[in-house]
Amino acid sequence: MDWLSWFDAPEYEFARQVLQRGVAALYFVAFLSSLNQFPALLGERGLLPAPEYLSGFSRLRRPTLFRWRYSDRLLRWVCAAGLLVSALLVAGVPQQGPPWVPLIAFLGLWLLYMSIVNVGQTFYGFGWEMLLLEAGFTVAFLGSNQTDPPRTILILIVWLVFRLEFGAGMIKIRGGREWRDLTALYYHHETQPMPGPLSRQAHLLPKPLHKVEVLGNHFAQLVVPFFLFAPQPVGSVAAAVVILTQLWLVATGNFAWLNWIAIVLAFAAVSDPVAHAVLPVIPLDWHGEAATDRDTPLWWLVITLAVTLLLVVLSYWPLRNLFSRRQLMNASFNRWQLVNTYGAFGSVTKKRIEIVVEGTLDEDPDDSSSWREYGFKGKPGDVRRIPRQWAPYHLRLDWLMWFLPLRSVHEEWFYAFLGKLLEADHRTLRLLRHDPFDGVPPHWVRVRSYHYRFATRQEFRETGDRWVRTLLHEPIPPVSLPRSSGRKR
Repeated sequence: MDWLSWFDAPEYEFARQVLQRGVAALYFVAFLSSLNQFPALLGERGLLPAPEYLSGFSRLRRPTLFRWRYSDRLLRWVCAAGLLVSALLVAGVPQQGPPWVPLIAFLGLWLLYMSIVNVGQTFYGFGWEMLLLEAGFTVAFLGSNQTDPPRTILILIVWLVFRLEFGAGMIKIRGGREWRDLTALYYHHETQPMPGPLSRQAHLLPKPLHKVEVLGNHFAQLVVPFFLFAPQPVGSVAAAVVILTQLWLVATGNFAWLNWIAIVLAFAAVSDPVAHAVLPVIPLDWHGEAATDRDTPLWWLVITLAVTLLLVVLSYWPLRNLFSRRQLMNASFNRWQLVNTYGAFGSVTKKRIEIVVEGTLDEDPDDSSSWREYGFKGKPGDVRRIPRQWAPYHLRLDWLMWFLPLRSVHEEWFYAFLGKLLEADHRTLRLLRHDPFDGVPPHWVRVRSYHYRFATRQEFRETGDRWVRTLLHEPIPPVSLPRSSGRKR
């Protein structure tokens, strides 16, 4: 039937290739991050052990493969399976088969990673976790090279980008005054959770340019998302605006895969003719003569339409939330974390407070004791060090260290972290950039609070320091393990 041809979108093959391979690449990064960090943070002997969490776990609310049993070995097998499947999808291997092959592959990634997120507690309490889960589920129904991209699925991915961008814009307008008076970026580049190598240069831009940045952000998040649904080439132009603004955020900060997944998903609105016009190296005819022989099987059309109907029904709650006065940020309305609501930085921190952890080998510390500072991979510490670019890799410990002064240093996981430092636990020390004691357990550790700000250009020329820090107070005085704890030397 001719009217059924509307459901096929052969002019979006480039978009499908970017979506499938890009989302799979981000799953690879997510599984790699979990493989490297989960055992130390949440493993059997982690800071917040998953087995203890599962003992009081509501099995009816959070689906996970670990509901029956958790072990670090099983976690590594889950991560290894996720890495293998995502690598195959990046290489395009499952896409060569029938459409059910990449479908199963992506649904496998979704289920495996959801199993990790649902036992990850505060270390996995970030909006981009559920964003990756929703993206993986939706992209699963894009089919394979044997069929044309389903138009309804592409529209649903555009709807996901709309919720991501417009939701973030509405959170800002309803949030702190700094977004309405255009002063938010007087502070944000300096106080964001994990600055990047260009964050200081961005912060030192003239204040009128910072106001232009905020205006550009409001335009990109509150106006442009509506044009993603427009006919071509308008839809592609709107996608280009989203991509460019996200690239600016990539260049000036470290937000794990949040910006990267927004870039990948925005390609759902980019058609092949527009992509070819901008970059002629992108082919207009991806599959040659085989493209004319591709017929969408009826069973596949039924599956994609059924999923479309499901996601449309689930869209009621996030749509209502977008226009609610009490808009929720980064919330899921169902146990499968599908069709969520997103948003970030409704208010901007005005001052950067850093928690610094120090240790000493002295038996009885006093004012003359030598205290040495632990170095973290991503969060600011050494005032001379240039912040590194880590995104899309996610440094979970560093991110939670940023939240401590905003909430309280008296967190269960943080005291567990201090205990691991006193034991010189090798898994925990691997999460750090620098152990000042080279594996030897310190006798005492303490926690100090500092105000950090970027050095001006003149200050940098005079001292070579990129940060200027001022000691505020000592929220946790020196603590040690009990003498009977059996220190390892």
